[in-house]
Amino acid sequence: MSEQGEQRTPAEEAHAAAAEEEATAQATRVEGSARVAEVHREVAEADVRRAEEEREEAEAKTEKLSRKERKAREKAAQAEAEAAQARRAAEEAERLRAQTAPATVPVPEPVPPAESTMDRPEVKIGIAFAGAFIAARVLKRIFD
Repeated sequence: MSEQGEQRTPAEEAHAAAAEEEATAQATRVEGSARVAEVHREVAEADVRRAEEEREEAEAKTEKLSRKERKAREKAAQAEAEAAQARRAAEEAERLRAQTAPATVPVPEPVPPAESTMDRPEVKIGIAFAGAFIAARVLKRIFD
């Protein structure tokens, strides 16, 4: 090529510089878009890991609750069996008592004697108060 073909006019140089800047800007935009896409991918991977961890935690919690439920059911069944055994033992004891007890008329329990009205504490207090009131009135008339 000749020297003349290699020389550019200022307009051509400006145009070439603008094209180069545009190419650089476009490359920067593409690189930025690629980086944004990478960040989105990393976030999505983190979300997947978090979801897996939550699922594992939920499975572990479910398993723990299942164990607790199973133990509670076993404990309830054992308590029910013990109650049934105690019930049978009580029935057997009652049956034996009925067989061995003589047929007697039950003796009524002694009834405490009825308390007279004059023996009640509130009546005694009332009588004492009335007596003191009357004595005070009598003494007041005597010394007035």
